[in-house]
Amino acid sequence: MELPLDHFRLIGVSPSATSEEILRAFQLRLDKTPDEGFTYEVLSQRAELLRLTADLLTDIDSRREYENQLLNGASGLELSSNREVAGLILLWESGSPKEAFRITRKALQPPQTPALGSSREADLTLLAALSARDAAIQEQDKRFYSNSADFLQDGIQVLQRMGKLGELRKNLEEDLASLLPYRILDLLSKDLNDYESHKKGLSMLENLIIKRGGLEGKNKSEYINYLNQQEFEVFFQQIKPFLTVQEQIDLFLNLQKRGSIEAGFLAFLSLTAIGFSRRKPEKLLEARKILKRLNYAGLDSMPLIGCLDLLLADVEQSLARFLSSSDEKLIDWLNSYPGEKLEAICIFCKNWLENDVLVGYRDIDINSIDLDSWFEDREIQEFIEKLEKKSNRLTIKAKLQYQPKFDSKELIKESEINVDNLEEGKLPLPGGFRGDDEQITEERTNSEKIITKKSIDLYNYAKEKIAELKFIFRENNRISDISPYLIYFYAFLIVFSFGIGVGVLRNNFKKPIEDKVKIDNSIIKNQDANIFKKDLIKEGNKNSQDKSRIGFSEKTYNNSFPVQRLTAPSPSLEQIKYLINTWLYQKANFLAGKSEIDISKIVQNNLISRLTKERQDDIKKGIYKNINTNIEKIELLSQTASRIAVSVELKYTEKIFKTNGDLINETSFTPFLKVKYILGVSNKSWKLVDYISGV
Repeated sequence: MELPLDHFRLIGVSPSATSEEILRAFQLRLDKTPDEGFTYEVLSQRAELLRLTADLLTDIDSRREYENQLLNGASGLELSSNREVAGLILLWESGSPKEAFRITRKALQPPQTPALGSSREADLTLLAALSARDAAIQEQDKRFYSNSADFLQDGIQVLQRMGKLGELRKNLEEDLASLLPYRILDLLSKDLNDYESHKKGLSMLENLIIKRGGLEGKNKSEYINYLNQQEFEVFFQQIKPFLTVQEQIDLFLNLQKRGSIEAGFLAFLSLTAIGFSRRKPEKLLEARKILKRLNYAGLDSMPLIGCLDLLLADVEQSLARFLSSSDEKLIDWLNSYPGEKLEAICIFCKNWLENDVLVGYRDIDINSIDLDSWFEDREIQEFIEKLEKKSNRLTIKAKLQYQPKFDSKELIKESEINVDNLEEGKLPLPGGFRGDDEQITEERTNSEKIITKKSIDLYNYAKEKIAELKFIFRENNRISDISPYLIYFYAFLIVFSFGIGVGVLRNNFKKPIEDKVKIDNSIIKNQDANIFKKDLIKEGNKNSQDKSRIGFSEKTYNNSFPVQRLTAPSPSLEQIKYLINTWLYQKANFLAGKSEIDISKIVQNNLISRLTKERQDDIKKGIYKNINTNIEKIELLSQTASRIAVSVELKYTEKIFKTNGDLINETSFTPFLKVKYILGVSNKSWKLVDYISGV
């Protein structure tokens, strides 16, 4: 047998070692005999090999001749058959366990298998187990976990075949089990072109999860001692980024079928990720279906479904989902958001996609979320249009109420509007049942004018809302212009609504219909649809002009303002003025040190915190402030069901005193100070959200 080993490595010295160093190493090797259970015979042969090597390397002539052989390309040591096992032990000891295991395993295979029960068989079997273990450790240190597991598996197979060393085999099996997570990680992290390794890693991962009883670890498996639930979760977070989005979808759907609820939620996220990143809106419908059916304890699914509805351009449904959330903090944030709820929902959706959905996939790398490109994508637009066409009949029915009728087959074919209880040949009109063609034509013309006017009014109103939002955002200096995706949604609303009117004209006026079209109350009830709301706001203002409704007089304006919740759905300017005056009065008293402040019913917490900090700073400086204000003019800038912006002109004087009464400074604005106040709805009442001076 030829061993891949020279005399220097065999005894454990460098080629430049002196004779004294060689003799010292020889003695150390003799004293450090392996005690793993090798037979006396093979250990004696090992000692003899060491002695022969020491003699050769300490003799000047013999060493010179051997070194010349090495220079001429000689390599390896030729050993007689009775010293082969001893040579393999020395090869293993020299730090070459992989080579020692391969040669030992080959020596144990037919037709070279030693005689059953011989000392040679016992020594080779023991050496195979020890060298396999050390080879695995060596590969593991290099982070070659898959190779490490291969050595352990081969070693276990050798011991199983030889039927020996059961305890040592159990140790190797435990090492292999503890190595499984690292092995999976090694296989999956390889290049995707290494298809076999990746496929093997996926299979091992799925089997591991199934044996554990899903992602939740419901079963007691053989791996529980090496990978508890907390360790598994850390491991799985490391694994996920090496899986493609489709691989994760397949894995999680399969695990969900086996009863893993956690896998169902991850399948929902993966379907959303592939739907958004690959522009496949149909995947969003699949994701929504999974989430709706998922019984996940403690999960508030409404905002998540609302995000999917938003991506599918169903704004009203999305808003309804968000407002149905059980998260009070989310509802408060929506209600106090200093802008349209639609913009708030878009921001929420963008952050959700960025932080929770589009992360942890091998083939998805999106640094920033662009909702504009999503809605501008032609395939997305076509998909949304198809959805709208499928629900078009319901949309028309919901928004237009017709009275009975005429020939049912003809009507259904022509306008797709369901009709019942028909009296053939008769059309009910405001004047009764008439069959005169001229009268029908006249009524049809009147109805056409009504619907056309409604469509034009809606179009103009939506244009005004976009212009108003642009003005508001510029005034707040929050962004340079209105958010593009917000404009997109309003534009979508305009086109869709205008399309309904045109569609009705094209489809439903081919046959005579009644002259009055009723608009479904659900459009007005939706707080943020902002459609046909001007009349509602005007009506609210008209009904709230009487000052006695909120119980104040001119006298209270000049003296004190008790804190009163403002709960009117559409408050008048007088009510808004009273709320602002209350804020100014309470603020002035607090900064003057005359009273504590309790205005949480009408002012958002962030403003109260800001005011409290200002007073604390004044106390540290040893000062107080005397502030006098009077509202000279108030003007409504914008008003929706959840947000109001007004411009106020104030007479404002501020004096700063030391605590001993000495005047430090006095400030006044001539002729007035202009302030913009923003109110929002929180817990069914209006509160001051923010104010901007000098605008």
